[in-house]
Amino acid sequence: MKRIRCPKCENYLTFDETNYTEGQSLVFVCDQCKKQFSIRLGKTKVQPPRKEEKPDEQAFQEAFGSITVIENVFGFKQVLPLHEGDNVIGRRQPDAPIDVPIETSDMSMDRRHCILNVRRNKQGTLVYTLRDAPSLTGTFLNNEILADKDRIRLDDGAIVTIGATTFILRTAR
Repeated sequence: MKRIRCPKCENYLTFDETNYTEGQSLVFVCDQCKKQFSIRLGKTKVQPPRKEEKPDEQAFQEAFGSITVIENVFGFKQVLPLHEGDNVIGRRQPDAPIDVPIETSDMSMDRRHCILNVRRNKQGTLVYTLRDAPSLTGTFLNNEILADKDRIRLDDGAIVTIGATTFILRTAR
């Protein structure tokens, strides 16, 4: 099975590629937005579903760390890199670019849900600070909700829940 993304609403469509030959053109109609689009089957045009990928949590250890999104009914496991400064974390939306977009169908997660700040202290050590964006459903650290003005320092392995989605912080070495 192959998965393609609608160019308009970015909804995923799945089809069985074994029924078609390489180089063949296929036309799809998105179930969500009803946009019609076509693809040509080939080695570079159709990508495997991300569920089959093995995200590497160690890949971003050298830079500024990453978050590992835990797979649930709304989405698959994802490892997303962090950068220095404010990392705005939320639900991926084509018209709302954010720093750390989580691909999910979890509607209880805001597009701009929380902010994870990564900075160096005077000793040169990376410091991770979490705050709510603010969001409608709140941001939870180890099942404790953050107040509107809370700025909480995080360590490696911190468990954060936004909406119905949970991620784990992996700090840089």
